[in-house]
Amino acid sequence: MSNKLISQMGLPSSLANVFSARNILTAKDALSLPEFDLMALLDVDRDQVRTAVARISEIACPPCRTALSLMEDRALTGGYLPTRLLGLDRALRGGIPFGALTELVGPSGIGKTQFCLKLALLAALPSSYGGLNGRVIYMDTESKFHSTRLIEIGRSSFPHIFNSEGMAQEMAGRIIVLRPASLDELTERENERSTTGQKQHSCHLPLSFLKSLAEFSQIPIVVTNQVRSQNNYEVVHYPFQGNMDRTSCMLEKLESHLIASLGIQWAHAVTIRLIFEAHSGQYTPRILD
Repeated sequence: MSNKLISQMGLPSSLANVFSARNILTAKDALSLPEFDLMALLDVDRDQVRTAVARISEIACPPCRTALSLMEDRALTGGYLPTRLLGLDRALRGGIPFGALTELVGPSGIGKTQFCLKLALLAALPSSYGGLNGRVIYMDTESKFHSTRLIEIGRSSFPHIFNSEGMAQEMAGRIIVLRPASLDELTERENERSTTGQKQHSCHLPLSFLKSLAEFSQIPIVVTNQVRSQNNYEVVHYPFQGNMDRTSCMLEKLESHLIASLGIQWAHAVTIRLIFEAHSGQYTPRILD
């Protein structure tokens, strides 16, 4: 809503042209500025600014909804992307949910990329074969996407489909791969538009965008995350602790462990976290909802 263009909001053409000339293009651009700053930039009187801001706010602000109407909409438009792993689908009550942000966490080599490739194929699979018959945007930030591997997984998992003439090309054509050079490339446009002067967390902007995209479009979105080792000293010792003797004893009893990267802000933002672990050579996902 905040990125809706002012030119599409039905303002008088003379005023809309002034907004455009001053590079105030979206509702966010206009509503982020104080009233007197808008008056100075647009060179119009206070009444015109107030009328324009009221109109922009009315269109940009989503209408009020009741909890009941949201539940009813969710029942109508909600859905799942089945993973074809029976135990996981049962635990997730159907699969990767629409309208939510699902995170895969695990060390390198645990199978996160392979799982993402499988999900991409399932989303692109024709509905007659149990897929979503959709298109996929695969954002490859680590250059781990390999088309040959995708086809291998498809032929292994769905031989009756991929052995059909032209089906492999059709499925691969539904998967769009993006390779941003850096995180800055993802956030550059939003950072340029920011007028607060405050530096935001580097992951905050793409994360908030993905959450909004999942919710408003009612699509499944999956992100991956690495793990890091957490020092036991980091867990139990705080600056106000003066005597370390007792703490040292505690450290001897504790073992170091791996935790998800990107911090608490990211962890609170995702809806479902799937933790990939290896036990006795067997890879198993664990769910945190």
